[in-house]
Amino acid sequence: QVQLVESGGGLVQAGGSLRLSCAASGSIVSIYTMGWYRQAPGKQRELVAGITISGSTNYANSVKGRFTISRDNAKNTVYLQMNSLKPEDTAVYYCSATIYTVGAVDYWGQGTQVTVSS
Repeated sequence: QVQLVESGGGLVQAGGSLRLSCAASGSIVSIYTMGWYRQAPGKQRELVAGITISGSTNYANSVKGRFTISRDNAKNTVYLQMNSLKPEDTAVYYCSATIYTVGAVDYWGQGTQVTVSS
């Protein structure tokens, strides 16, 4: 049984910052790619940022230069530092990870709300 638990969401004014965390727990052999997605009301879920086990990162164009993804492999945790937040960043943010237990499986967290007021 593997769980992803997110934390760090909340309400912030435009221009502010938030840091999201996502910790994986359970019978984990290794974690390959970890990432953050978001879904705004009425929109499709989109990739915000991803990071591989070796530390290579990729970002959505809309967040480049403002968001930074990182991971602590010893803690099975991925972070998303969000700076210069905009109202259009408002969404439910989901953590995702490809985790090898018996085989490689994609897991999702329950989501954390980020609301940016103008």
